[in-house]
Amino acid sequence: MVSVVTGGTGFVGSHLVDLLLEKAHTVKCIVRKTSNLRWLEGKPVEIIDSGLYDKEKLKEVLKDTDYLFHVAGVVKAKKWEDYYNGNVTPAKNLLEVLIEVNPQIKRVIVVSSQTVSGPAKDGKPVTEEMEPKPITRYGKSKLEEEKLVLSFKEKLPITIVRPPAVYGERDTEIYLFFKTYKQGLMTKVGFDKKLVSIINVKDLVRGIFMAATSPKAEGEIYFITSKEFYDWDQIGDVTAKAFGKKALKISLPHFLVYGVAVIAEFFSLFSSKAATFNIEKARDFVQRYWICSPEKAKRDFGFVQEISLEEGIKQTIDWYKREKWL
Repeated sequence: MVSVVTGGTGFVGSHLVDLLLEKAHTVKCIVRKTSNLRWLEGKPVEIIDSGLYDKEKLKEVLKDTDYLFHVAGVVKAKKWEDYYNGNVTPAKNLLEVLIEVNPQIKRVIVVSSQTVSGPAKDGKPVTEEMEPKPITRYGKSKLEEEKLVLSFKEKLPITIVRPPAVYGERDTEIYLFFKTYKQGLMTKVGFDKKLVSIINVKDLVRGIFMAATSPKAEGEIYFITSKEFYDWDQIGDVTAKAFGKKALKISLPHFLVYGVAVIAEFFSLFSSKAATFNIEKARDFVQRYWICSPEKAKRDFGFVQEISLEEGIKQTIDWYKREKWL
């Protein structure tokens, strides 16, 4: 089997590449010329540095592939146009090329985001059937991507997956939580109990592969998520056990979280790069419930979380220590 992966140099994409190689797939990765290839080095992967905007080069790559895993995307940008051009336009290019050169492809998997659905209300997890209500430009751009992708489902075998928060080896986002914890501090947002769905990256890519190879999943959307919901005290306790020490817990009021975001955005005005933490990210952080239902994926192709939070966090922290990140 030949699989093409976009975003293969990133956190989730590189783990997906590893799994596909384990499954004896021939793997090709479409990357930008400026991409850092550190997670692909020394692996039997064909690198195509065409990016996702050159349709002629994409035709060459996609004409003989069995599976396309579209993981690449833009998670932070200064303008709506940058979100749109980073999330919607590449998907459009890929699907239009497939229609032309390889409409018989076995499956196209598009990795979206839980942010499309928006936060849950009243502690009830969101499901795939609920109307999406994204609260950020990133979430709205991924919703536009989903709408575009679904418009092709009569012509191509398409499946969309929505991961929740993802942690694990090679991650640089939730890594900051562990880094701060090791320094003796655990910061929580607000004084209310917040619940999240969170999954280890190895479980996630296994679920993505199961969705790609399930006949039932064609034309469908799935949350690939944890069977449990966690609050930050639970996550802190598990982290304490993995480190063998407790950190000082500090709860930051919502107004302070927004204040930090405003300052970060102000300083980003003087940079070409978007702020990592901005007002929209703060809006994400103050929500009480970022939880989604695992039931549809379990029903349709038997996916269930296998790596417990305790096991996953210990493995992740051990990896950070080995790599001298912590």
